[in-house]
Amino acid sequence: MAIVAIVGRPNVGKSTLFNRLSRKNQALVFDAPGVTRDRNYAQISWDEKSFTLVDTGGFIGSAASVIEDEMREQILMAVDEADAVLFLLDARAGLTHEDRDLAETLRKSGKLIFCTVNKIDGPEQTRLLADFYELGFDHLYPASAAHGFGIEDLMTDLINRIPESTTEEEGAAELTEIKIAILGRPNVGKSTLVNQILGAPRVIVSPLPGTTRDPVDTLLTREGQSYLLIDTAGIRRKGKTTAALEKLSVLRALQSIERSHVSILILDATEGITEQDLHIGGYVQERHRACLIGINKWDSVEKDPRLTKSIKDEVRSRFRFFPFAPILTFSALTGKRVGRILPAVQEVFQQYNQRITTGLVNRVLEETVRRHEPPMVRGRSLKFYYATQTSTRPPTFVLFCNYPDAVHFSYERYLTNQFRTAFALDKTPIRLVFRGRQRRE
Repeated sequence: MAIVAIVGRPNVGKSTLFNRLSRKNQALVFDAPGVTRDRNYAQISWDEKSFTLVDTGGFIGSAASVIEDEMREQILMAVDEADAVLFLLDARAGLTHEDRDLAETLRKSGKLIFCTVNKIDGPEQTRLLADFYELGFDHLYPASAAHGFGIEDLMTDLINRIPESTTEEEGAAELTEIKIAILGRPNVGKSTLVNQILGAPRVIVSPLPGTTRDPVDTLLTREGQSYLLIDTAGIRRKGKTTAALEKLSVLRALQSIERSHVSILILDATEGITEQDLHIGGYVQERHRACLIGINKWDSVEKDPRLTKSIKDEVRSRFRFFPFAPILTFSALTGKRVGRILPAVQEVFQQYNQRITTGLVNRVLEETVRRHEPPMVRGRSLKFYYATQTSTRPPTFVLFCNYPDAVHFSYERYLTNQFRTAFALDKTPIRLVFRGRQRRE
């Protein structure tokens, strides 16, 4: 899925534009438990094309608190992750020295740039574009993030030029390897784990968080099954430990999640669960990826039964949006229990890639509804006509009914749990989609 970054100096309206576009797609902006409300990305669908929108306002900070060089570096890192950039300017403030510097930086990136002049509320104000032509971009987009003027034209051009989402293409393609994203905060042992799985040092390991900047892919084969390990490097480096840079590590994790089938979220048994752990877990859940939760450094706590139980209980409680995710404990440094990881990945992936026959799906649906009928809708019975599995990764079932928009979340949860049990899908996310009954010829 393409990534589009909104970039601009502080107070030009980046978050306002982000909020307008994400509100337009409320059904695609998830609110997973453990993910804070002030997050800086959203999955957007516009004219049947999907992309991930990133508001770099959360990364850059205010001009008063971030020196110019650091600000430029942060923007460069955000732009490096993106396929396209919405370069936002402020028509009321006019062109500034910072805008010129940023324009030059963006031009050198070689990315698709959509130069957007914000705070133009209607056609009569397009004269305010005049100052901005000196930046040398082929086209300027007048827009109002607050009121919506010009947004349709901007988005039409954007979606016509960004890469197509490859999710469906990948789902239809023949599988050659299981892609595994190794996720976690800097210094929780991701690279050490990869090296232990490989049996040889292929990734630089250092106690300094963020030793490597880019994800490192490694292909290996075990017992006839190929795996692609994506080691998501932390982004912090010595001397650069600002909160802004810390947030950017989530962007890199996001990119790896998009490429993966199965994510392994690494936690540190000695440090407890942090908000960043929950953020990353939320991203995995929102993208419907299979997941395992790996608790590293278990050898440091395993001699205390009360402590180990407490840690596992906390993981289950705080990651309650992952009831299907197996919990694995190991020591990446010593290799203890690391041998269990790939077999667990394979088991999870088999469920994630499972297909159920339409006949069985409908028999289970009929029995499930018979045992517990759905609540009435506006005084009428909610009826399910038939169901079918439409895709895998994750298993996705479409249920046709007379009131698809009125299925209560509690009944949806009941159906989901019954499907999990009946189809032995206890270790994978599954999706239920409700649709109105189709007319048959």
